Amino acid sequence: MSQVLQMHPKQLKERLDRGDDIFLLDVREEWEHGLSHIAGSTLIPLNELADRVQEFLFEEEIVVYCHHGVRSQHAAMILLESGFKKVHNLIGGIDAWSQIVDPAVPRY
Repeated sequence: MSQVLQMHPKQLKERLDRGDDIFLLDVREEWEHGLSHIAGSTLIPLNELADRVQEFLFEEEIVVYCHHGVRSQHAAMILLESGFKKVHNLIGGIDAWSQIVDPAVPRY
């Protein structure tokens, strides 16, 4: 079985700035997404993920994030088990993104 790849926030920023085709998946709860999120991401809470994978079935590369990276690691494993091939967990989640890449994204 494939392993979950890990992506550093700076690496994600570089790839997004380059225009790479990445499906950015937020697996936090709706109230968390309302507080802060990475622009262009799609919200599918972790507890809904297994039932909603058909919504992004044809995405080739996925980066999953949550608050600190624990839920997104679990979500990435679910995606690999569902047949997705290239799945990354954002190291440190949106909290690290806010601290390292974009301080305009509120921390909570």
